[in-house]
Amino acid sequence: MSEMPTNVVIATRESRLALWQAHHVQALLRERFGWSVDLLGMTTQGDQILDRALSKVGGKGLFVKELEVALEEGRAHLAVHSLKDVPMELPQGFELAAVLEREDPRDAWVSPRHERFEDLPQGARVGTSSLRRVVQLKALRPDLDVLPLRGNLDTRLRKLDEGQYEGIVLAAAGLKRLGLAERIRSVIDPITMLPAAGQGALGIEVRSDQTALREALAGLTHAPTWLAVHAERAVSRALGGSCSMPLAAFAQWQGGELHIEARLGHPLDATVALLRAQRRAAVGDTTAAEALGRAVADDLLAQGGQVLLAGLAAPQA
Repeated sequence: MSEMPTNVVIATRESRLALWQAHHVQALLRERFGWSVDLLGMTTQGDQILDRALSKVGGKGLFVKELEVALEEGRAHLAVHSLKDVPMELPQGFELAAVLEREDPRDAWVSPRHERFEDLPQGARVGTSSLRRVVQLKALRPDLDVLPLRGNLDTRLRKLDEGQYEGIVLAAAGLKRLGLAERIRSVIDPITMLPAAGQGALGIEVRSDQTALREALAGLTHAPTWLAVHAERAVSRALGGSCSMPLAAFAQWQGGELHIEARLGHPLDATVALLRAQRRAAVGDTTAAEALGRAVADDLLAQGGQVLLAGLAAPQA
């Protein structure tokens, strides 16, 4: 099935941010290729299960599975994802055809009263949906009461405005894409809070057998972003790629080399010290990018990462 479809259909979640992303790619495809492009809006399991942490109900793949079914059945031809929500291993028969230029990859601090989370009073309530953010917040401020925060972007902001939290941590990219940059009280430096693998980048997923479509979409790829996120995702993949793993991985270009840092926390005990590793190398293709990511993962394992990962399999009381 390698012929180009006459009318390309994008499968998308129906949250405001997901629709923004799908419309962005729709406009890009119309402008670049002159294609006829429609959207197929869908509700995923990840959108429906809002009372439990993602790490406890199946991980970020819950946002992707229904979209892949639509691709498999031929109801849609491509899906647009926030790359940080895409599982490290795609199901057989699917692949990433393109990764677009990255938006701001950092986390954002959103609070009505406090300029930075470092300024919060003792024991203040902070909302986040991410184990990666929890372990890094706790490493910096063990006194904080870090509470779960689920729902789409507007729901999370509403919960903050209702006074359920003193502040919340969100991806800066999502706020900026929806024209909500004014809600950002401060952007958190990666030195303070390292982003997730793929954060701020959009990926386009297709069926592997859609050869003509895949080859056309490859022309949209932003090569520096493509290599950076491949290195980041390789760290996660080498460590098991689980959503319940508090892992941060962030790569950026510095002086012609790709510099990558990763941090790993304990999934059940945020008081356990974070493991940290970083490397840099000249990277010219995905093979080299993935090798760099695996090397950082090996460094984390050598520091005792295996013990932290064993906590993932430990029975919870």
